[in-house]
Amino acid sequence: MTTPESPEALTEPVSEDALDQLFRKARTHSFWLAKPVDDGTLRRLYELMKWGPTSANGCPARILFLRTPEAKQRLVPALVPANVEKVLAAPVTAIVGFDVRFYDRLPKLFPQAPGFKDMFEKSPELADATARRNSSLQGAYLILAARALGLDCGPMSGFDNAKVDQEFFGPGKETAPSDPELFPWTRVRSNFLCSIGHADRSRLRPRNPRLDFEEACALL
Repeated sequence: MTTPESPEALTEPVSEDALDQLFRKARTHSFWLAKPVDDGTLRRLYELMKWGPTSANGCPARILFLRTPEAKQRLVPALVPANVEKVLAAPVTAIVGFDVRFYDRLPKLFPQAPGFKDMFEKSPELADATARRNSSLQGAYLILAARALGLDCGPMSGFDNAKVDQEFFGPGKETAPSDPELFPWTRVRSNFLCSIGHADRSRLRPRNPRLDFEEACALL
């Protein structure tokens, strides 16, 4: 049995069907079937996405899965009108955020470079740019992990970050039961949203085009 650390786990490309599921036939969805996504599946999703690379293995992303009607209603005031029904109808909407002091966990996550924590602590600009960039990467890993598990995704902007941060991560807000020393939610800032579930594919529009290789790439 291979593990994430086993080199032999990476020797063969995935099947064409898998590539279709992850990329070529996958779509961004706005309409959802009334089919729940259980907590165990969300845990499996995270256990997949966490292996994606981040700078200095910093893993800055923090994800709040909104599963209940009450939780999603708290998000509504921060949404642009066009996104309200997308969120309310989805079984789950994830707030993909980042820990502004992600570097406090570097002694555990990147022990081979003990000076990195101090480097980020002394440079707030570098820490902020690193957290935002790498939480975006981890959000993309979340989308691919969800697709790999047979789920559909609807990533979105179109919301007020400050309102989301105040409502879910502000002082005194009840976000989730956890040890504040292990997972201090007040240090989280929102990046983007992603609805997760089983899409109503009968309401898909024709797919928009993408750029060709020659329009987006160069070989040097």
